[in-house]
Amino acid sequence: MTAPLSLKQTPLFAEHLALSGRMIDFGGWSMPVSYGSQIDEHHAVRRGAGMFDVSHMLNVDVVGSQARPYLRHLLANDVDRLAEPGRALYACMLNPQAGVVDDLIVYLLTPEHYRLVVNAASADKDLVWMARVAQAGGYDVAIEPRRELAMIAIQGPQARDRLAQARPALGRLARGLAPFTAEGAEGALIARTGYTGEDGVEVVLPGAEAPALWRDLLAAGVAPCGLGARDTLRIEAGLNLYGQDMDELTQPAEAGLAWTVSDHDPQRDFVGREALAYGLKWQLLGVKLLDRGVMRAQMAVHTAEGAGMVTSGTMSPTLGTSIGFARVPDSVSPGDAAEVEIRGRRVPAVVCRLPFVRRGKILDGG
Repeated sequence: MTAPLSLKQTPLFAEHLALSGRMIDFGGWSMPVSYGSQIDEHHAVRRGAGMFDVSHMLNVDVVGSQARPYLRHLLANDVDRLAEPGRALYACMLNPQAGVVDDLIVYLLTPEHYRLVVNAASADKDLVWMARVAQAGGYDVAIEPRRELAMIAIQGPQARDRLAQARPALGRLARGLAPFTAEGAEGALIARTGYTGEDGVEVVLPGAEAPALWRDLLAAGVAPCGLGARDTLRIEAGLNLYGQDMDELTQPAEAGLAWTVSDHDPQRDFVGREALAYGLKWQLLGVKLLDRGVMRAQMAVHTAEGAGMVTSGTMSPTLGTSIGFARVPDSVSPGDAAEVEIRGRRVPAVVCRLPFVRRGKILDGG
């Protein structure tokens, strides 16, 4: 199978074809949705180790003596929370109306060098927005998209051990990393974050070197996983997807992300601060079906407090029933009864806390 000429390809494209990956258009990229059984790939991450090609996401370096004040203005979370090099922070870029332009991870590499990892589908508009904010504020920074880099996410309880089998030096480094930290070695950046609810690391390295690492991981028993498993894993883990669970019309509190807005410094003037409304009428909670059916985005959710909408939904391989996120009235509480409208039929459901699953364990909300 080959990709349409209009779709971009990651440095691992040929590896996906060699493994008979089923390729789809994802944000303008030709990406594997699965390599056979999406459910097997999901369980491989929960029980062992799986790997994802996330090279479509864009690494962006922000460099210069004004990098820190610029990012303190650009992001709703405060990079001053990064106390030392190697620390990472989850943050949102907001527009003046406090809508989410994108959510991202930011790493402090040196006092004048930060790295952001932004979503693939919004990368181009992010770069335009970042340049506009820098110009409007008069910040002297260099914003450098690192399109030559690839990124492989290795996730699961055995992820770091399998990386050590494949590349001992990288594995030793990964074993010493604390959560939400990163360190460079052998021309690569190893970061201990993730998008699955399991332990694991991301390896950022030159694109030309990515296929060899992918094959070494495969030989070490790491299962290749596609976007299908990535979606079921992140929904179980209660992790948002930009463009689906939040967008430029959604404030952080409406997406369960109020905790990412740092207002401890009343003098910090970040984009969107004046428009933030903490008393919004909507919130994002989990929903679990109590009968047969599968929730999908845009389905109506009915509660005693009023109607809402599913933003993400799937059949959970871990729970064995359909779960999802729903934007519902602020007065709704976990444990409340709900009904999800599926093909004209109202299916009974219950409102839940997020996440449903963490480190392979089903939580009370699930």
